[in-house]
Amino acid sequence: MNTEQTEVLAKHENPERGSEVTVKVNGVDKTVHRGSYIVAEFKEKVGVDASQELDIVVDGQFKPLRDDERIVIKGHEMFVSHGRGGGSS
Repeated sequence: MNTEQTEVLAKHENPERGSEVTVKVNGVDKTVHRGSYIVAEFKEKVGVDASQELDIVVDGQFKPLRDDERIVIKGHEMFVSHGRGGGSS
């Protein structure tokens, strides 16, 4: 098992205050607890199917997230889910 954990921090001018914050997933506002999540757990929390990939949008760029990666939620992050690519038939 890979023990290396990568933290993905979205840049925020004004992070939300309080324990509950809002993130946008596929254009829909979702309320979650501020803090650290493993991506697979975060996907479940915000209603993204486990079979989907999740990208975080940072400075207008889509950055893919691995399911075993750790992210830190501060509020106002934007995410987009999509089918997994790169497979062969």
